[in-house]
Amino acid sequence: MLDYKIIDRIIQSALDEDIGSEDITTIATVNKDKQASATLLIKQEGIIAGLSIAERVFYLVDESIRFVRKIEEGSKVKKGVIVATVEGNAKSILTAERTALNFLQRMSGIATYANIFVDAVKHTKAEIIDTRKTAPGLRYIDKLAVKLAGCKNHRIGLYDMFLIKDNHIEVAGSITSAVNACRDYNLKNQTDYLIEVEVKNLRETEEALDCNVDVIMLDNFSLKEMTKAVNFIAGKCKVEASGGISLENVKQIAEAGVDYISIGALTHSVKALDISLNINI
Repeated sequence: MLDYKIIDRIIQSALDEDIGSEDITTIATVNKDKQASATLLIKQEGIIAGLSIAERVFYLVDESIRFVRKIEEGSKVKKGVIVATVEGNAKSILTAERTALNFLQRMSGIATYANIFVDAVKHTKAEIIDTRKTAPGLRYIDKLAVKLAGCKNHRIGLYDMFLIKDNHIEVAGSITSAVNACRDYNLKNQTDYLIEVEVKNLRETEEALDCNVDVIMLDNFSLKEMTKAVNFIAGKCKVEASGGISLENVKQIAEAGVDYISIGALTHSVKALDISLNINI
């Protein structure tokens, strides 16, 4: 279920940034009563994601615009496919065009890249998950794109689970101290947030396992050390692999028996999918 309160806030910020005081070119060149139709055309093979966001952009610019999807979110599309049509006031369509395309192209680019990883590990139990390495202000949108690609969202922010990383351990004094502090927080606040610990070696893995945490993140482990850690943990908690993940090694990492593989590049190194909006009068 989409949270349109969050979505509308993100879109309105993007529209304000783009339109400013007014769209002077469109106002100067287009009759205010002129009607038009347009098609959203795929120019590059990939996964389509963000049609719901693009539709919302047009709606927030002009509620009378009719946006018709021709394909479902998360579908694989080929070059030349029309994924949606837009009908209504020509001025409104032109004003909304770039913002709608920016969201649609970015989200489709994320989904296309993420889906390649999904396909690479589909023969294993491993799930591809995202990180917090998203564009500032666009986390909800970026993570929605990842989900539409068949991946799983990790924590949304700093507020929905404990993730004890190396700097937390350094300040707290040890993994055990940090985990105990998180448990005290849960007890004091009557919450039940999951506890995940990032570890760098087998010694830290053993300490985290002794603390009965929910997830152990193996950070930048070699494949050999990762396999040892997975065997040592032996299903007593979930295991996440992180750091240095690429299309070249993700299959082997999944086959090592981890539950999750987190990849920051899904959202921090986005190549937009090529999509155009073509006006027809």
